[in-house]
Amino acid sequence: MNKTIKLTCTAGMLLFVMACNNAEQQNNTSTETGNNAAGAGQSAVQDDVSAKNVVQVAIGSKDHSTLVTAVKAAELVDALSNAGPFTVFAPTNAAFDKLPAGTVDGLLKPAKKEDLKDILEYHVTVGVLKEDMLQDGQSIGQVNGGNITISKKDGKIMINGVANIIGTVSASNGIVYVIDAVLLPPAAN
Repeated sequence: MNKTIKLTCTAGMLLFVMACNNAEQQNNTSTETGNNAAGAGQSAVQDDVSAKNVVQVAIGSKDHSTLVTAVKAAELVDALSNAGPFTVFAPTNAAFDKLPAGTVDGLLKPAKKEDLKDILEYHVTVGVLKEDMLQDGQSIGQVNGGNITISKKDGKIMINGVANIIGTVSASNGIVYVIDAVLLPPAAN
């Protein structure tokens, strides 16, 4: 039963992301008035009063400029600016620097957009998972259809045995866990 719920949530989120991306491609209208222009996505809404969403949290962090560039290149800004809720595992610039030379530049090319989306969606869970909900050995379904595994040791939380949670930021549409490594989805069989 739990697997069915995960698959349903994952499928729904993927359809949602695709619909949002399609809408963004059709209309790149922006607004300066604070009202959402017809056809513009959630990211076009100007609001300096409310709590920041997960995208705005990343944009506001000097340590996440590579992630922000990647989210924009993958056209996921509007999807992640929506109501969510989302749990985002956000690699720092230093985490991206650990990847082999040329990896990030290669993924930012238009021909690699789907690969980039897959990697970024592997960093997002639908729902808010607070730290006390993360359990040792827990498997969590990600937006791309893959799963991550949580491990806990000496009070520290690790994802897939490679990324440590080094910070937590609440957002209006979820929670952002700052991590020190990029999570790469397992190769498709």
